[in-house]
Amino acid sequence: MSISRDRRKYLDKKGTSLAFLFSLLWSGNPISIKIGLEDAPALRLGWMRFVLGGFVAIIWAIYTKQNIKLNKTDLLPLCGVGLLFAIQLSFMNIGQSYTSAGHGVIVISTFPLWASVFSHILIPKDKLNKKRLIGMIIAYLGVVILFWDSVVGTANDYLFGDLLMLCSAILLGARQIYISQIAQDIEQINILLSQAIIGIISFLIFSTIFEKEVFIFSYSLLLALIYQGIIIAGFGFIGQTWLLKNYLPSRVTLISISQPIFGVILAWIILNEKPGLELIAATFFVVIGSYYSLQKKE
Repeated sequence: MSISRDRRKYLDKKGTSLAFLFSLLWSGNPISIKIGLEDAPALRLGWMRFVLGGFVAIIWAIYTKQNIKLNKTDLLPLCGVGLLFAIQLSFMNIGQSYTSAGHGVIVISTFPLWASVFSHILIPKDKLNKKRLIGMIIAYLGVVILFWDSVVGTANDYLFGDLLMLCSAILLGARQIYISQIAQDIEQINILLSQAIIGIISFLIFSTIFEKEVFIFSYSLLLALIYQGIIIAGFGFIGQTWLLKNYLPSRVTLISISQPIFGVILAWIILNEKPGLELIAATFFVVIGSYYSLQKKE
């Protein structure tokens, strides 16, 4: 991508408001996944989510008269972002089945920190500075607390799930930067549809091969799918992709510092997962560290 064509800027009031809104919505995603996993295995839940998200993207494309014409040079990056998303979501869904929603939302909320690292490497005008680096170290202390509790505390059965969620967070951070890069030259709708198509195909194939559970339909599963597929994978991805196209990605993703707070509260209210001291401490460090990293360079 040519640096001269880079139109991304620092967050303004409009961008900040939208980023905060989507952060609130995303904080409920691990809870909805946890609910959906009660009646559907991880990969099956994934492809059903992709179907709904793709449907919303198509409706949005028709309504806004989006250009879906593909150039040959677009195919490789679109396949790349689709595969990256499929792998990232598989880690997330499977990982969430092995850990609590509270642990899941805190670990996945570290993705802005990883996005900052990738942005520092790939985007010339979005470099880390001393202040942001200190903030990242503070935030990582929260993750260390969470993993320490998983190893030596009462939640040691969460360790495998936490590790998978951490892999998902790293890949999510990488995907945010990758989308921000390719969105400078590729239509937004093509990015959304490539993720949906590759996700549906890959998840459906692997689900058919490895998941033999009987298909169960319930209202809780339906509500979880509506939230994950329509609200998050549909409108959430449309809005997030637009933000990443128009604003510096590390600043967009770091608005998600609110996710651990709201996610832990929602897990407590909806799933009755009462937060322990380690969860509260981890949330504190992740939020404070991420906020410190968000500050503009002086």
